[in-house]
Amino acid sequence: MAATKEKTLNDAFYETLKDVFYAERQSVRALGKAAKNAKSDQLKQAFEKHRDESANQVERLNQVFEMLGKAARGKTCEATQGLQAEMEEDLEDFGDSPAGDAVLIGAAQALEHYEIARYGTLKTWASQLGMTDAARLLDETLQEEKRTDELLTQIAEQSANQEAEQGGQASQRKSTKK
Repeated sequence: MAATKEKTLNDAFYETLKDVFYAERQSVRALGKAAKNAKSDQLKQAFEKHRDESANQVERLNQVFEMLGKAARGKTCEATQGLQAEMEEDLEDFGDSPAGDAVLIGAAQALEHYEIARYGTLKTWASQLGMTDAARLLDETLQEEKRTDELLTQIAEQSANQEAEQGGQASQRKSTKK
């Protein structure tokens, strides 16, 4: 029986990089769908802007793979698939309702928070492994993810949540008048 090679932080970095590469490519598609389904122009624009940023983030990840001397390839990310399935369900359940944008923001933020966690980990590991250029690229993406999360929170607080609540109150008023 051959001895198995002990896994290192380098191995963990590479495996997590493949995971986030898959997640980011999926995110580009999910953001396009979210933009198409958003009712608010401000939310539509936020999703479209981040979709374009995500395409650039995929390019940054390609650069990190090049730094490692490895081909850029993803591995199926179960977390991303689950979060996107939830977004699909939310769109079916709430897409046409006054709560549609609020629910869409919540689903998008779940994806953003996953990506923030992954990029933070990768950046820390890259720094620890002496991959200064990779850490810089990963931090650039991490900061974009955080800004997107903050923007989605602002949109939710300034309009989407109130519209969702008011829509619910309007339908309650209609049902009590019957």
